[in-house]
Amino acid sequence: MNLDGKSAVVTGGGNGIGRALCLALAREGVNLAVADIDAAAAKAVADEARGTGVEAVGIATDVTDEDAVND
Repeated sequence: MNLDGKSAVVTGGGNGIGRALCLALAREGVNLAVADIDAAAAKAVADEARGTGVEAVGIATDVTDEDAVND
């Protein structure tokens, strides 16, 4: 499956399985929005993903808070 140039939003992407998923997707050429309650962790993973040549942004959000997600 060719994922090059596709985009994904990964919730919980700042650490653990979410981080691993972000980096695996980045290696396949997927642009990322890394969402995590920990802003610094989301930014760090986005920075690491950009090192593979994809576009990536870290977003601080709490997916259990509807207002935070809508912002």
